[in-house]
Amino acid sequence: MTVLAEVSTNGHHETQLPRLVMVGNGMAGARALEEIIARGGSEKFAITVFGDEPYGNYNRILLSNVLAGSDDAGEIYLNPLDWYNENNIDLRSGVRIVRVDTFAHVVYANDGTRMRYDKLILATGSRSFFPPMEGIWQADNKTLVPGVFGFRTLDDCEAMIEFARQRSRALVVGGGLLGLEAARGLQNRGLQAGVVQSGTALMNAQLDDQGASILRRLVEDLGITVHIGKRPSAVFSENGLPVALGFGDGTQLPCDMVVLAAGIRPNVGLAQRAGLTVERAIVVDDQMRSVDDDDIYVVGECAQHRGQVYGLVAPLWEQAGVLADHLTGTNPQAAYHGSRTATKLKVAGVDVAAMGLKAPENDDDEFVQYFEPKHGVYKTLVVRDGKLVGATLVGDVSKVAFLMQAFDRGLPLPPERISLLFDIGTPDVATGAAELSDDAQVCNCNGVSKAGIVSCVKGGQTSLASVMNATRAGKGCGSCKDLVGQIVDWAVSETGAEVSEDAATNWYVPGIPYEKPELMRMIRELNLHSVSSVFQALAPEGREDAQSKMGLSSLLEMMWGEEFVDERASRFINDRVHANIQRDGTFSVVPQLKGGVTNSEQLRKIADVADKYQIPMIKLTGGQRIDLLGVRKQDLPDVWADLGMPSGYAYGKSFRTVKTCVGTEFCRYGLGDSTALGIAIETRYQGLASPAKMKLAVTGCPRNCAEALCKDLGVVAIDGGQWQIYVGGAAGAHVRKGDLLATVATHDEVMTLTGRFLQYYRENANWLERTYSFVPRIGIERIREVVVDDTDGIAADLDARMQKSVDAYHDPWAASQKDPQDNQFRPSLPLIPLPQVPVR
Repeated sequence: MTVLAEVSTNGHHETQLPRLVMVGNGMAGARALEEIIARGGSEKFAITVFGDEPYGNYNRILLSNVLAGSDDAGEIYLNPLDWYNENNIDLRSGVRIVRVDTFAHVVYANDGTRMRYDKLILATGSRSFFPPMEGIWQADNKTLVPGVFGFRTLDDCEAMIEFARQRSRALVVGGGLLGLEAARGLQNRGLQAGVVQSGTALMNAQLDDQGASILRRLVEDLGITVHIGKRPSAVFSENGLPVALGFGDGTQLPCDMVVLAAGIRPNVGLAQRAGLTVERAIVVDDQMRSVDDDDIYVVGECAQHRGQVYGLVAPLWEQAGVLADHLTGTNPQAAYHGSRTATKLKVAGVDVAAMGLKAPENDDDEFVQYFEPKHGVYKTLVVRDGKLVGATLVGDVSKVAFLMQAFDRGLPLPPERISLLFDIGTPDVATGAAELSDDAQVCNCNGVSKAGIVSCVKGGQTSLASVMNATRAGKGCGSCKDLVGQIVDWAVSETGAEVSEDAATNWYVPGIPYEKPELMRMIRELNLHSVSSVFQALAPEGREDAQSKMGLSSLLEMMWGEEFVDERASRFINDRVHANIQRDGTFSVVPQLKGGVTNSEQLRKIADVADKYQIPMIKLTGGQRIDLLGVRKQDLPDVWADLGMPSGYAYGKSFRTVKTCVGTEFCRYGLGDSTALGIAIETRYQGLASPAKMKLAVTGCPRNCAEALCKDLGVVAIDGGQWQIYVGGAAGAHVRKGDLLATVATHDEVMTLTGRFLQYYRENANWLERTYSFVPRIGIERIREVVVDDTDGIAADLDARMQKSVDAYHDPWAASQKDPQDNQFRPSLPLIPLPQVPVR
């Protein structure tokens, strides 16, 4: 291999190692780098990477999570900048290569850099395809008009998030995976979202017509409108912003935001200008080299191998491994022969898996089909010569692990083909995990096989979290996490060890490396009153962590009361807008009805509000309240103002409600005035921030009409004028009778012990740990010692800290009404159709 020095205008030192230049710093390029380094590539080459985007590499698959708000942008990076430095990689982020001279072996960058290379890797990926439409380009014909977006990069995603804050109705052009995910993400941001598909079916590349119809039904059930067979022709704007999407048939749909997700195109311009052979993409041989130049390798979506261009992650990982084997000389005979594509996805919240053929291709193919529209389930199998050559699953993917193994390995199939789709012969999940072949791919997003997970366990990683961190299995779309856990459990048991608990498991929130008592101590010592200050002081390198914000915000509010500095960005959408987001992007409003008691004035107000704002459903809840469902986000402040009632806190991790029976006032069996006591408890402790939601009840006799025995805290009147207090009950998916905490004689004692228990729970429970888990974990005897007997001498402190929180209470609905210009409540477009605008 010829030794060449770097020729550059940027002052970097010369090197005596052969120069490897990579153009592109996306997922495929980064994976190729990892494979090269794993084979000693950093000792064999001086490596320089040019990346178009001004970042390190990130997981493009998770952009939809960032758009939806479930992931922070900082969480999706694959390799931090330190990784490049540790591996002696010269990263030129935000620098574009504009020309390759294949004869001189020189690349030219847009910042003036010229660099010689010995080996070149093109990992230029792909770009969004923008269909020919009027009104989407600015005068330079290069920049999309405001309000029209592609959905391909982190910049695209962040621009969409910013623009969506002031919008109410979005249309997404493209009914494939990307379009559906964009629509779901925008819906989660509070917009009315619709999908426009010019073809006849959603995800037509992966699903047949019946599978697509099931998917459409499930997507529409989520509140996303689907428009099939509509070919967009123009975006109409007023005052420089979109107001409607026009179609070739002259019809229009109103919108104030348009996302173009109609497919991708490989980035091949650089290769074309360099004289390389380009068809659909850059043509490569089995060693992933350009067919024109043995010193140029190509990987990812910009590569065309044997006529195929792959857009799924798993084939790109296979390509990267072959490229690295050949380039480093680890295995000069390494060859890529193409990939059998199989994928499991969660599309807009719907489970979908597809592999191989969608339908039989000849009369000898066996075709098994199960179609259950009402329950949103569709399954097919295509079997040829006793081997699985295709499968489609929508709505129920419980058998996908076994099917992928059969598809990848060509395993013999049971004679009863239906057993491949249902649990009547194939292994269950646990058995299937143990029986998977070593080379079976478990994580398609990151190309991790069973052998890779098992090897990691044998190397000493014996917790699920540590294995996921080491291999990245389960860290893409997350759909394989359960299977990864099954394999870890099995692999650890094979070594004779036990599955260990990762240290981070005990942290109160994932981004701050402290358990709750230590975290609270440090917050007090450092006088940290805001979430951002906690990150700056206590997080590794001061990094913020999106998954930690909600828990920290609740903790700080509990600790500081009025001194807590509330930062809206640290709140979940429900807490930011003080209402419960629904699956269609609207919200539910539950006003406070203390103890479940109301009057005619309140009922008239609720009815008037429902009529005025065209609220589609009024629902009586199990907590004896009235739920107004389907409230538009922009209407929330006006709804609260017109109701003139406090928040019922049906949305937060907080004290929510006290359910009561009618007690002694009307009931002939009543032993105690449960109604008055319940109202008093709810009045005192309303809205308290908590690690998880808290539901209470007071019942006037042991008949338990208010179901007090299965609440987080329940109070029951008994003979002799006494009251029993139960804690740790549940009646949801988990059913548990509460444990008896104490028997007392007065309302005041009930009130005191209620507050003391709630404070002890708030200070000592894990984030999202309900009382039905907390009480048995701590033990009712220990809780009784602290709360009732005061053996630790902290009862007065618990009472004082609870009083501080009670004194700090304010109704969030009333506070929001004081700022009518609050931009989180966006004005909406009129719901009437817009006037027709001629299509030009």
